[in-house]
Amino acid sequence: MVGSWRFILIQSAILILWILANVSIKSERWDPYPFILLNLMLSFQAAYAAPIIMMSQNRQASIDRADAKNDYEVNQKTELELSHLQDKVDILRGIEIMELKVLLDEQRQQLLHLGELLRDVQAR
Repeated sequence: MVGSWRFILIQSAILILWILANVSIKSERWDPYPFILLNLMLSFQAAYAAPIIMMSQNRQASIDRADAKNDYEVNQKTELELSHLQDKVDILRGIEIMELKVLLDEQRQQLLHLGELLRDVQAR
Protein backbone atom coordinates (compact mmCIF):
# COMPACT_ATOMS: atom_id res chain seq x y z
CA MET A 1 0.00 0.00 0.00
CA VAL A 2 2.92 2.37 0.63
CA GLY A 3 3.65 2.75 -3.09
CA SER A 4 0.05 3.27 -4.22
CA TRP A 5 -1.89 6.34 -5.30
CA ARG A 6 -4.39 5.66 -2.53
CA PHE A 7 -1.64 5.96 0.07
CA ILE A 8 -0.29 9.17 -1.47
CA LEU A 9 -3.74 10.78 -1.59
CA ILE A 10 -4.61 9.77 1.99
CA GLN A 11 -1.26 10.95 3.32
CA SER A 12 -1.53 14.24 1.42
CA ALA A 13 -4.99 14.84 2.87
CA ILE A 14 -3.76 14.09 6.40
CA LEU A 15 -0.79 16.45 5.98
CA ILE A 16 -3.00 19.25 4.65
CA LEU A 17 -5.49 18.78 7.50
CA TRP A 18 -2.65 18.70 10.06
CA ILE A 19 -1.14 21.93 8.74
CA LEU A 20 -4.50 23.70 8.39
CA ALA A 21 -5.54 22.66 11.89
CA ASN A 22 -2.28 23.91 13.40
CA VAL A 23 -2.30 27.17 11.44
CA SER A 24 -6.01 28.03 11.84
CA ILE A 25 -6.51 27.14 15.51
CA LYS A 26 -4.96 29.99 17.50
CA SER A 27 -5.42 28.39 20.88
CA GLU A 28 -4.28 24.87 21.71
CA ARG A 29 -1.75 24.37 18.91
CA TRP A 30 -0.21 20.96 19.49
CA ASP A 31 2.43 21.44 16.75
CA PRO A 32 3.28 25.08 16.00
CA TYR A 33 4.72 26.36 12.71
CA PRO A 34 7.95 24.51 12.04
CA PHE A 35 5.75 21.41 12.59
CA ILE A 36 8.43 19.48 14.46
CA LEU A 37 6.02 16.74 15.57
CA LEU A 38 4.79 16.28 11.99
CA ASN A 39 8.40 16.14 10.78
CA LEU A 40 9.19 13.52 13.44
CA MET A 41 6.20 11.39 12.41
CA LEU A 42 7.18 11.57 8.73
CA SER A 43 10.75 10.57 9.61
CA PHE A 44 9.46 7.54 11.51
CA GLN A 45 7.27 6.62 8.57
CA ALA A 46 10.21 6.90 6.15
CA ALA A 47 12.40 4.82 8.47
CA TYR A 48 9.86 1.98 8.43
CA ALA A 49 8.74 2.35 4.82
CA ALA A 50 12.21 2.02 3.28
CA PRO A 51 12.91 -1.52 4.57
CA ILE A 52 9.39 -2.63 3.61
CA ILE A 53 9.91 -1.32 0.07
CA MET A 54 13.31 -3.04 -0.14
CA MET A 55 11.85 -6.36 1.04
CA SER A 56 9.10 -6.06 -1.55
CA GLN A 57 11.62 -5.34 -4.31
CA ASN A 58 13.80 -8.29 -3.26
CA ARG A 59 10.77 -10.57 -3.25
CA GLN A 60 9.74 -9.37 -6.69
CA ALA A 61 13.30 -9.82 -7.97
CA SER A 62 13.33 -13.45 -6.82
CA ILE A 63 9.94 -14.03 -8.48
CA ASP A 64 11.28 -12.44 -11.68
CA ARG A 65 14.37 -14.68 -11.58
CA ALA A 66 12.22 -17.79 -11.18
CA ASP A 67 9.98 -16.67 -14.07
CA ALA A 68 13.01 -15.99 -16.27
CA LYS A 69 14.46 -19.43 -15.47
CA ASN A 70 11.12 -21.08 -16.27
CA ASP A 71 10.86 -19.13 -19.54
CA TYR A 72 14.40 -20.20 -20.49
CA GLU A 73 13.61 -23.87 -19.86
CA VAL A 74 10.39 -23.65 -21.86
CA ASN A 75 12.26 -21.95 -24.71
CA GLN A 76 14.90 -24.70 -24.70
CA LYS A 77 12.23 -27.42 -24.85
CA THR A 78 10.44 -25.59 -27.63
CA GLU A 79 13.65 -25.21 -29.61
CA LEU A 80 14.38 -28.93 -29.25
CA GLU A 81 10.84 -29.84 -30.32
CA LEU A 82 11.08 -27.54 -33.35
CA SER A 83 14.38 -29.15 -34.28
CA HIS A 84 12.76 -32.60 -34.16
CA LEU A 85 9.83 -31.38 -36.24
CA GLN A 86 12.21 -29.89 -38.81
CA ASP A 87 14.05 -33.22 -39.02
CA LYS A 88 10.75 -35.02 -39.61
CA VAL A 89 9.76 -32.53 -42.32
CA ASP A 90 13.16 -33.01 -43.99
CA ILE A 91 12.70 -36.79 -43.96
CA LEU A 92 9.20 -36.49 -45.45
CA ARG A 93 10.50 -34.14 -48.16
CA GLY A 94 13.26 -36.60 -48.96
CA ILE A 95 10.72 -39.41 -49.30
CA GLU A 96 8.53 -37.22 -51.53
CA ILE A 97 11.50 -36.34 -53.74
CA MET A 98 12.40 -40.01 -54.11
CA GLU A 99 8.79 -40.90 -54.99
CA LEU A 100 8.72 -38.07 -57.54
CA LYS A 101 11.95 -39.35 -59.10
CA VAL A 102 10.44 -42.85 -59.41
CA LEU A 103 7.30 -41.40 -61.02
CA LEU A 104 9.42 -39.30 -63.37
CA ASP A 105 11.44 -42.36 -64.42
CA GLU A 106 8.21 -44.29 -65.05
CA GLN A 107 6.87 -41.43 -67.17
CA ARG A 108 10.12 -41.28 -69.16
CA GLN A 109 9.92 -44.99 -69.81
CA GLN A 110 6.28 -44.69 -70.86
CA LEU A 111 7.17 -41.78 -73.18
CA LEU A 112 10.01 -43.80 -74.68
CA HIS A 113 7.66 -46.73 -75.17
CA LEU A 114 5.03 -44.44 -76.75
CA GLY A 115 7.74 -42.97 -78.99
CA GLU A 116 8.74 -46.47 -80.15
CA LEU A 117 5.10 -47.37 -80.80
CA LEU A 118 4.64 -44.15 -82.77
CA ARG A 119 7.74 -44.90 -84.88
CA ASP A 120 6.45 -48.41 -85.50
CA VAL A 121 3.08 -47.04 -86.62
CA GLN A 122 4.73 -44.46 -88.87
CA ALA A 123 7.07 -47.09 -90.32
CA ARG A 124 4.10 -49.18 -91.53
